[in-house]
Amino acid sequence: MKATRNCGICVGDVSWEDDGQELRLFLPTEFSFAENIKYLSNAPNECLWRIKDGRIYKALAIGDETPVIELSSKEENVMAIHFIGDTTPSSKSVRAAVVQYVWEWFDLDTNLLPFYHLAKTDLLLHKAVDSFYGLRNMGIPDLFEAICWGIIGQQINLAFAYTLKRRLVETFGRHVECDGQQYWLFPTPHDIAALKVEDLVALRMTVKKCEYIIGVARLMVEGKLSKELLVGAGDYKKAEKMLLQIRGIGPWTANYVLMRCIRIPSAFPIDDVGLHNAIKHVMGTKTKPTKEEIIQLSARWTNWESYATFYLWRLLY
Repeated sequence: MKATRNCGICVGDVSWEDDGQELRLFLPTEFSFAENIKYLSNAPNECLWRIKDGRIYKALAIGDETPVIELSSKEENVMAIHFIGDTTPSSKSVRAAVVQYVWEWFDLDTNLLPFYHLAKTDLLLHKAVDSFYGLRNMGIPDLFEAICWGIIGQQINLAFAYTLKRRLVETFGRHVECDGQQYWLFPTPHDIAALKVEDLVALRMTVKKCEYIIGVARLMVEGKLSKELLVGAGDYKKAEKMLLQIRGIGPWTANYVLMRCIRIPSAFPIDDVGLHNAIKHVMGTKTKPTKEEIIQLSARWTNWESYATFYLWRLLY
């Protein structure tokens, strides 16, 4: 998206305005702030953002600064970013980094028109697209957070996963105080790499998950795993293979990370229970689909498997 206003700034493909007090992002037509905030509101025990009066509040770690942002949208296809309290960055480069984070978080680079075109005639997708038009595949821009969330969520229900995440964040992360509220940030790999398994077991996480998370943190601290390396793989299968070589990361977690963080459109967690339940719900069947049935049903989703999965999840969550 190119800047179309004289007062606008274009960083990469991000078009935005900066008046020093407020940042204004100019959004794709196929975007609904309301649908995205509804999705975020379905996580009542979320600890990394809060929603109040139709606005989203979140702290970001940008270099040595921790701005706390408020996201709102009063104009169609425009999102406003306000800084809360005294956290307004004085540097344009930091404000640009905030814009880049929000742009990536909402996956605003993706042109959804081709997806909507195929979904309208798709047996499984047409209802979801009609119901949630403008919803984006809300991402997890930080790789360590994305992998940890994938590991935490393995083989447990979503409510308990959020509980474990909150315990991890509030024990090993950090927070800032702003206007009487605490805003938490996810622990960094350096925060976790020096820990022992016993330190995480106290959170009521399984020993295996503790080992996996510490192992991932150490790989990242050592420079053996990074978002840049995965993006640089340049190929879905190569990136998936890189993740599958890491202890604790199987096909589901690898594809979840590629889908929510690396933004590979063909990432497809085909073994996901939520996906199976959503297909069962749409089809009105009593039994979950087999893998072979899912492959057949998804044959038209080439390069849109990630979005198809996300929209089907949305029918349930």
